[in-house]
Amino acid sequence: MLTPESIQLLAANGEGYNAEFKVSVPSKVRELSEEVCAFANAAGGVLLLGVDDHNQIQGIQLDNARRSAIQNSLGDISPPLRCELSVVEVDGKTVGVIEVPSGPNKPYVLSGAIYVRQGPNTQKLTTAEQMRDFFQQAERVYFDETPCPNFNPDTELDEAFLAEFLAEARLSRTVSQEQIFQNLRLYTPEKKIKKGAVLFFGKDPQAYVEKAIVRCVAFQGTDKRFIIDDQPFGGCLHEQYLRAMQWLRGKVNVRYDIEGQGSKPRKEIWEIPENVFKEAIINSLSHRDYYEKGAVTTVEVFTDRVEIRNPGGLVSGIRIEDFGQSSLSRNPLVFGLFSRMHLVEQIGSGIMRMNDLMRGAGLPTPEFRTHGMFTVTLRRPVRTVEKTVEKTVEKTSREQISELIKLNPKITIKEMTQATGLTRRGVEYQINQMKHDGDLKRIGSDRGGYWQLSDQL
Repeated sequence: MLTPESIQLLAANGEGYNAEFKVSVPSKVRELSEEVCAFANAAGGVLLLGVDDHNQIQGIQLDNARRSAIQNSLGDISPPLRCELSVVEVDGKTVGVIEVPSGPNKPYVLSGAIYVRQGPNTQKLTTAEQMRDFFQQAERVYFDETPCPNFNPDTELDEAFLAEFLAEARLSRTVSQEQIFQNLRLYTPEKKIKKGAVLFFGKDPQAYVEKAIVRCVAFQGTDKRFIIDDQPFGGCLHEQYLRAMQWLRGKVNVRYDIEGQGSKPRKEIWEIPENVFKEAIINSLSHRDYYEKGAVTTVEVFTDRVEIRNPGGLVSGIRIEDFGQSSLSRNPLVFGLFSRMHLVEQIGSGIMRMNDLMRGAGLPTPEFRTHGMFTVTLRRPVRTVEKTVEKTVEKTSREQISELIKLNPKITIKEMTQATGLTRRGVEYQINQMKHDGDLKRIGSDRGGYWQLSDQL
């Protein structure tokens, strides 16, 4: 049973994937049973009665009739779920508490309907197909809920990011890390840390989750024949998101609005709206199939488009005709942690938001391929493709390398890498192509020699 101190901490932490608050008992007590059913179909959680939307404990009046009505409604959940309403006094105020375990006999059904937890919200599966898919998937354990027994939280956590997460999620830093992790349900019932926590907070989650990286690749042209940059980004999921966004900033056109800014930072205007990239990348990290070890999340830039792809197709339970109107998560714990950082918004609204942003920029709406790999294709502006991108790609490859060699024939590969922003592999590729075309020669040894361009360059 939760202590008054634990309830105060839960209230201060706010609602989330594992916590739901009600300031009073709703007129239809079934609404409480829906929340409980959703928790049981996910990783469990706590429902607090007497806590308002501002996370303030207001207290609640629970007479015997109301308590009996709530308990009877909980009894309508099938199969039977062991959870009861208890009452705890917190600073002289009464709080109703329903602790819900992650049910061992999923799926749990209330009056013929299945409810699931998605981030900080409860969602009802509304179609027979959604329900059938959920039944079929019920025995499959969410990857992010499985234990990672060899991970040591004392030495392998990314402490700097954990501090950032606590600040963004407005969680108290005065509480022990152990208590915070327990409240966020980052431990299994056996007290082993979950893989979702390792992915989100670990320094090197790739040591435990194979190929849990984002690979960012830039191609010259509209196909995959010529790679000009190839960067794999590891670290925790939030770091992968930030590094992928930073990489994209250097690959697509970004202009700046400085009018009327005064002392304010200049406003970046991306050729494809920045928030579209943010939405697509975070969704790919949240919803990818981490059981799949043969592929990675990718961000690929071509002269006419950007493609963001993750292993795992459309999440089971969502029909293609309902795509963009409802949401289910393949990794609800990870999705909930991103939600606490306010990086994902209303459930099921992400696709509509991306469509609106693309239309607002005068661009085609995103194209989605949902079988096998989930792929989002974002079309770049035609004027960019025709007038800017091809010139930029050429400038950042052969022409830029040629200019560097003209300035310093003894320049090293490392120095070219630093000057162009390409990877070593990208620079070596361009040099090999220039040699093959007769545009460049190496005179002398690798250490003591120099580069010689042909007369045409």
